[in-house]
Amino acid sequence: MVLVIDCGNTNIVFAVFDGNEIRAQWRAATKSERTADELGLWLTQLMSRHSIAPADVKAAIIASVVPGRNFDLTRMCEDIFGLTPRFVGEPELNLGVAVTVERPNEVGADRLVNALAAKRAHGGPLIVIDFGTATTFDVVDASGAYCGGCIAPGVNLSMEALHNSTALLPRRPVRHPGTARVVGGTTAAQMNAGVFWGYVGLIEGLVARIKAERGEKMKVIATGGLASLFADATKAIDTIDADLTLRGLKAVHDLNQ
Repeated sequence: MVLVIDCGNTNIVFAVFDGNEIRAQWRAATKSERTADELGLWLTQLMSRHSIAPADVKAAIIASVVPGRNFDLTRMCEDIFGLTPRFVGEPELNLGVAVTVERPNEVGADRLVNALAAKRAHGGPLIVIDFGTATTFDVVDASGAYCGGCIAPGVNLSMEALHNSTALLPRRPVRHPGTARVVGGTTAAQMNAGVFWGYVGLIEGLVARIKAERGEKMKVIATGGLASLFADATKAIDTIDADLTLRGLKAVHDLNQ
């Protein structure tokens, strides 16, 4: 079995692959104060509920955009599983993706593994939208090369900014309004409609501009924790692929065996 870890700015997602299938997956807050020992105890307890023992895990691979968590994740793998994890971004690691941007080392690890998994599962050319703390739009050409993209504030980040930067606007979760109306009758409804439908406009606008700039038909794949929020709100998204990053990490592991 292979342990894959996607360490993002908001959540760390852990998944155990048995062959090419995800046996189980779990999510923890990235900003938690858990030490390596506490993370290990938490994870092994959850694994035991799926009849997975630490000795069953033979390898681990991590994509991290939060360097401050890498030490504890490494320690946890060494202490609990008796192995040293590989990190996406290590110079000797074959990612299976050509990176045709000016500064390849600046591209987030999650975006590269997304490109690999998306090309394998959906062909190309593609636009991959990852809805996380930030929302990233990534271009994958017909050959599978990563060609760049753009970054926007995540939808929850936008709502949080409204609350933190104003005196009277409350903290609200973003929800599908349940209607196409954008004119709300309460402050809460106006905030939700403005952020939600404004974000739909951002998605549709950026997808249209990328397609026009590339001059070709492109399939649009959405992933990330908030992808399902917009699944039926716009025709700009063709497919939701919730486990794209996890499968990309497993693919990188397999390439390096």
